[in-house]
Amino acid sequence: MTDNRDAPVLLFGCGKVGTRLGEALVESGRPVFAVRRDAAALPDSFTGIALDYRRPFNAALPAVDSMVVTLTPDRSDSPDLVTPLRRLAKALPALPQRVILVSSTRVFDGDPGLRTLTEDDAPNPASPRAQALLDSENEARRLFGAVVLRPAGIYGPGREHLIRQVARGVPIDRARRTNRIHESDLVRALHELLRTPTPPMTMHATDDHPATSGEVADHIARLLQVPPPPALPTDPSGHVLSGERLATLLGPLLYPDYRAGYDAIIAAAGPERWRD
Repeated sequence: MTDNRDAPVLLFGCGKVGTRLGEALVESGRPVFAVRRDAAALPDSFTGIALDYRRPFNAALPAVDSMVVTLTPDRSDSPDLVTPLRRLAKALPALPQRVILVSSTRVFDGDPGLRTLTEDDAPNPASPRAQALLDSENEARRLFGAVVLRPAGIYGPGREHLIRQVARGVPIDRARRTNRIHESDLVRALHELLRTPTPPMTMHATDDHPATSGEVADHIARLLQVPPPPALPTDPSGHVLSGERLATLLGPLLYPDYRAGYDAIIAAAGPERWRD
């Protein structure tokens, strides 16, 4: 696949990350069609399509060169992401050359977390949401030959829940093993996967510096000049994920670890913003 700068892209499910990706694509000269339940919330530079993918839809979808699909499982006992994918396949006038499904590293939520997980490890979902995500990965591969991108915990400006918890001294699961990706690097990964000739068919979007929640919270507390948050009475949990494949695709990350990311977020607004 070549980097066709005039080729249109369809963002099917266009939230915060999709909007940032779409803006980068428009800036590079690519027309962007975006599907969202409330199309009025999309930038004027996009061609918005109002559609709720959880319901049967009859919207006319355009022929596009590439497509990025982001579906979020609901909190029901049996979330279904396969049916929306099948509806999407029927609604498209032609199969795009490149399709990316944005999934989640949540698909590993049943793994005991005793080793570093790579893209070659088989997911072991333990919850309905994780199973729905894994089912959507398999169906997207079957229907579209999709590339699957699994982001770890996404953070960045506007995603400040942990900072607020630390500022308030809320007890946390300090022993939990965590992985994360800054939103800016996630957008870069999606942009590169759209244009690289031979993308990896499965990739974890995570930096290569996993850390416990306690380590991350202690760093944030130092930046805010507040006491570190107390621990919940929990056993170690979570996972350690390899970010090697992402680093091979992108080279150095803009935010290679949580220190760089949270330093930038807190410095931009000032520590006092969260201490009020």
